[in-house]
Amino acid sequence: MRKGTLKQILLLTDGCSNKGEDPALAAAVAYEQGIAVNVIGILEDEQTEQPEGLKEVEDIALSGGGVSQLVYPEVLSQTVQMVTKQAMTQTLQGFVNKELKQILGSEGSMEELEPEKRGEIMEAVEDMGETCDLEVLVLVDTSASMSNKLPTVKEALIDLSISLNARIGRNRFSIYSFPGKRKDIQKVLDWSPKLDDISSVFPKLTSGGITPTGPAIREAMYQFGKKSLLRSLRNDDERGIEETGY
Repeated sequence: MRKGTLKQILLLTDGCSNKGEDPALAAAVAYEQGIAVNVIGILEDEQTEQPEGLKEVEDIALSGGGVSQLVYPEVLSQTVQMVTKQAMTQTLQGFVNKELKQILGSEGSMEELEPEKRGEIMEAVEDMGETCDLEVLVLVDTSASMSNKLPTVKEALIDLSISLNARIGRNRFSIYSFPGKRKDIQKVLDWSPKLDDISSVFPKLTSGGITPTGPAIREAMYQFGKKSLLRSLRNDDERGIEETGY
């Protein structure tokens, strides 16, 4: 494998989308472009959980090739780190399995290898997780019901930055919120190697309005580089692997 860049959208939300396209379909489009969509559903303590909201969290991650997790605010920091790292491993394993199929045939997979070989490959995957470049766009739901959760989100993202900056590979983060004032999403923090500026930008976030999760995911996808995405759309056979560099 050549060294490449893993791209992730990390969606933090607490409810159902209520405007625009199906967010699962938008996540599927992002995944086709080599961008995994991970979702953390933030629950209220002792809230009456809405089944459709919980299913939406799972559906978005499943369509987006990512990881989903439902949490209460007090354990959000650990969950954000866990989901981000778990998604990296899952993405890398997916690339490994694709290459194995080319070597072993269409039926080939890691599970069919002898234990020693499988262990060696898993070690290589872990090593790549530490050394590959990583781009994470954090997409924060700031609809009205998220108001009291934003301070917890801020602390969780600071912890994520500290954790990931211990890696050897380069990190790039950006933060967008939705709904935006004039668009579906609003830039909170431009691409940066660290999330050190969170403390200064988060107090400026205001909550309220509807939840256009699908349009927000689609807009977030284009923040990774519109030129490369358009080029990928013109080369359907190479989309995904080509854009991530593997």
